[in-house]
Amino acid sequence: MTKEKIKDLIAKMTLEEKAAMCSGADFWHTESCERLGIPASMVSDGPHGLRKQDDKADHLGVNESIKAVCFPAGCGTAASFNRDLLYHMGETLGNECQAEGVSVILGPAVNIKRSPLCGRNFEYYSEDPLVASEIAGSLIRGVQSKHVGTSLKHFLANNQETRRMSVDEIIDERTLNEIYLAAFEGAVKKAKPWTVMCSYNRINGTYTAAHHKYLTETLRDKWGFDGYVMSDWGAVNDRVEDLKAGLDLEMPSSMGVNDQLIVEAVQNGTLEEQVLDTAVERILNIVYRYNENRDTEAVFDLDHDHEVAKKVAEETIVLLKNENVLPLTEGEEIAFIGKYAKKPRYQGGGSSHINSHKITGALDAAEAAGNTHIVYAQGFDDKEDKTDEVLLAEAVETAKKAKAAVIFAGLPDAFESEGFDRKHMRMPNCQNELIERVAAVQPNTIVVLHNGAPVEMPWADRVKGILEAYLGGQAVGGAEYDILFGKVNPSAKLPETFPKQLEDNPSYLAGFGEGDHVEYREGIFVGYRYYDKKKMDVLFPFGYGLSYTTFAYSNLRLDKKTMKDTEELTVSVDVTNTGDRAGKEVVQLYVADKESTVIRPVKELRDFVKIELAPGETKTVTFTLGKRAFAYYDVQIHDWQVETGEFEILIGASSRDIALRDTVTVESTVKIPFHYTTDTTMGDIMSRPEAWKLVQSVLSKGMFGQGSEVNEGGDAAKEAISDEMNAAMLQYMPLRGPVSFGGGVSMADVQKLVDRLNAMEK
Repeated sequence: MTKEKIKDLIAKMTLEEKAAMCSGADFWHTESCERLGIPASMVSDGPHGLRKQDDKADHLGVNESIKAVCFPAGCGTAASFNRDLLYHMGETLGNECQAEGVSVILGPAVNIKRSPLCGRNFEYYSEDPLVASEIAGSLIRGVQSKHVGTSLKHFLANNQETRRMSVDEIIDERTLNEIYLAAFEGAVKKAKPWTVMCSYNRINGTYTAAHHKYLTETLRDKWGFDGYVMSDWGAVNDRVEDLKAGLDLEMPSSMGVNDQLIVEAVQNGTLEEQVLDTAVERILNIVYRYNENRDTEAVFDLDHDHEVAKKVAEETIVLLKNENVLPLTEGEEIAFIGKYAKKPRYQGGGSSHINSHKITGALDAAEAAGNTHIVYAQGFDDKEDKTDEVLLAEAVETAKKAKAAVIFAGLPDAFESEGFDRKHMRMPNCQNELIERVAAVQPNTIVVLHNGAPVEMPWADRVKGILEAYLGGQAVGGAEYDILFGKVNPSAKLPETFPKQLEDNPSYLAGFGEGDHVEYREGIFVGYRYYDKKKMDVLFPFGYGLSYTTFAYSNLRLDKKTMKDTEELTVSVDVTNTGDRAGKEVVQLYVADKESTVIRPVKELRDFVKIELAPGETKTVTFTLGKRAFAYYDVQIHDWQVETGEFEILIGASSRDIALRDTVTVESTVKIPFHYTTDTTMGDIMSRPEAWKLVQSVLSKGMFGQGSEVNEGGDAAKEAISDEMNAAMLQYMPLRGPVSFGGGVSMADVQKLVDRLNAMEK
């Protein structure tokens, strides 16, 4: 339907009908208007599978939904670093929505993994905003290619479950823009989601639902978002003020209560009716975008989509350690130990919980493959963290007799879910004990982990292999089996750092706050940005993951050595498969500012590409970098800024494995006015040649009361114990400093000089 026709419809609606349109009709549907033929439309969870509910509606996965397919969770799909894979997964989800009459699927979730303890980390993608944004963008494009909308969530900075409906997050402007907004920005600008879901929390004192700065000025005015903003379920606090801020649709239904508040506000003049009309127009644009593109022939083929989920899972499993123990051989006796070999933990709890139509564990996959050489022992029970000596003894005896033992372990459902945050980073003690005891009798021990976020691994040095399966969806067992036995070459990389211990995490000291107040004291230093700056050892670094083959990087080329920040830089590198089997490699490009006047990370991921190579094959990977690749967010100009200088282009296989580097000089085309005061130091002025010349000409007579040159320092300099001290004394001397040393320089003279300096900046 054209915008003109939608405006005509709105003109025919009563005030009450328009107010009702801005609230859900029930838990999952938008409001209809039968009088004008306006249909309702259905929205549904979730980010990695369709959680459609018809009758007993809830938002936390308590009541049963339709049988569907659970794909790998966000923690795993981000590890794929594969945009094409996520697009295909999105296409599959979009088709399922069409078959089930769902207009908008609620996801993806791109909130930054600030702390490894966040209860919803399993839904989120990464500690790095570029990875989160790019992976989300691919999923969005895939879903919306089927004329079904997505709802990018949770906007903004929903990085903890603790007091999530009331917590006030204190985040500085630069950190918000470089880390937390950036995760949403790229996805909004490039993938154009139909809707965005606002979060519960407050940011710097204001609930996001009422934050005009972010819902309107940033999301719409800066980024060009043209869909509707819906609330997270129950995130509305002041319906009229939220509507003014840019929150269009309240979910779920307020049963008419908030609708009446909107009507009264228009009638008493505290809300302009045009604001209401605009919200209704945004909602109807999406309703008709879906309604007029219904695919009545779409079929939800559960078994077909189960196989798609398996293909996705194959690229979400990260090989963290392999001391010549993998891949395994099918003809040899292998012990599968651990409850998750039979009943894998494959998804998280809460609003994304899928009612899977079938589940494939590793034992199921072994049976399907006709592998009769697998022996199984349960090893532990995850209902409580208590060692069962009978199960443990059976597992140890089973492991002893085998060629190798694979322990399927991880975090139980009770350890991580929407609604609460973890208290620690440890696995259950009974599982750690199982791994230690098995490794003591079986030298070829491999651990396969099922978890949505990093865990501590006190046994890592005593096992030969570690696979991070994350929460790999309902087909995870098939993917695990094929990787263990070499039918699939692992290709995933960690989208987050695994620290050695919780205390190493940059958010540890501030944690989740005090009461309803949490300060993001670590600023921009989230994840690898922090660990690199601190030169801190980690368990496994960001971007890390092994393969059954090897890759070599060579021939790094930059298409220019100098450039303006308005230009683009083309970077090319050759990658060769130097092993004996086909494999996929994630080529990572980082940029490092070699010398900066602002505090910056050592390096930042600026692009990545996943390629597939046959043995001996070489491919050229090409990247294009624009201004943002070199920029930081400048709070003085409230925009992105590049400092003139040298930047390193780094190519590698992880954040800690840089293979090649080269340098480019970037010239800034934006001059930021410098404001001088009597407290401005001589060192700051020296960095601005014209200003320094003026200061020298004015203050050279009597800088320290002795008539010496300003850059010599007079008698005070002669008494300095070293040249270094002399330089420092001058560098940190404020403009008002000479007044204290006499020699005829007054504060009035200094103020006149300040005025002349500021005039030069205009």
